[in-house]
Amino acid sequence: MRPTTLFVLALLFLTPVPAYAQNCSFSVTGVNFGSVDTLSGAAVDATGTVEVTCEGLLGALLPVRVCLNINAGSGGATSGTRHMRNAANAPLNFNFYQDAARQTPWGSRTQPALGNPVSLTFSGFVIGVPQTQVATIYGRVLPNQQSAATGGYTSTFSGADVSFNRATALTVLLLPDCQSITGNTTSASFTAQANVVPNCRVTAQNIDFGNHGVLDTAVDAAGGLDVTCTPGTDYAVALNNGLTGTSPTDRRMTLGGQAVVYGLYKDAARSQPWGSSGGQLLSNTGTGATQSVPVYGRVPAQPTPAPGTYTDTVVVTVTY
Repeated sequence: MRPTTLFVLALLFLTPVPAYAQNCSFSVTGVNFGSVDTLSGAAVDATGTVEVTCEGLLGALLPVRVCLNINAGSGGATSGTRHMRNAANAPLNFNFYQDAARQTPWGSRTQPALGNPVSLTFSGFVIGVPQTQVATIYGRVLPNQQSAATGGYTSTFSGADVSFNRATALTVLLLPDCQSITGNTTSASFTAQANVVPNCRVTAQNIDFGNHGVLDTAVDAAGGLDVTCTPGTDYAVALNNGLTGTSPTDRRMTLGGQAVVYGLYKDAARSQPWGSSGGQLLSNTGTGATQSVPVYGRVPAQPTPAPGTYTDTVVVTVTY
């Protein structure tokens, strides 16, 4: 009898584990910065969220890594800074971050200048028990944007701008990092928005008419206002009549029961009284930069009261 030999060939094929063995869903909320006062020069913060829910399917309870990539958005980006844009396509600079301190930028594998994607790891699946993780989008409108015009700004994130990739492996230690995970892509969409609100700030310089023995001739002096308003903001500056005055040219500096009459004007010729109504107002449009406005004062010739220091307080009101 001829012996029969049986050869058994054992083969082990090592192949990547498909990520679709886990079912993942995504939900993204927008980032609304609300009203932004650029004149303050301060940053404005807001948040959104990315909620990821993954569930292991029957026979596939392997760990999964999810990579959350956010690109520049419709407003574009320059040197790692994203832009929202208004109707005139003017930018308002902002960014997204992975941490509440706004130190670690949130970007994508394909646009690393914006930062790295956020990585989420799911493991320990139980059949029929989904796992949910929430990543907070920490947004910030960057400071020192006083030149931004008033109005709404938006940037839309959709399609390739928001891509969530995932992969699985036999163990957590074997999961690839987010720079290597390119497949199993899910897209989402959301919007970043802000509204730059009109604002004005004003500071005043005192007017000192100096020392005089008698008031037999007119005495002139000048002070000034520094007005800063958001670009495109129309404003009007009013000066009240002081503590006891009756008109823009009949204000009164007082000492005890005595007074020195004086007036305030918009022009060096002292022909345009500066008051608090109608044509007495000074009007202009803000640029985001400080606009210096002179205030011209005149003490007309009048009977000289008793010696002393005479003062008055005038309230400056900027309406916009």
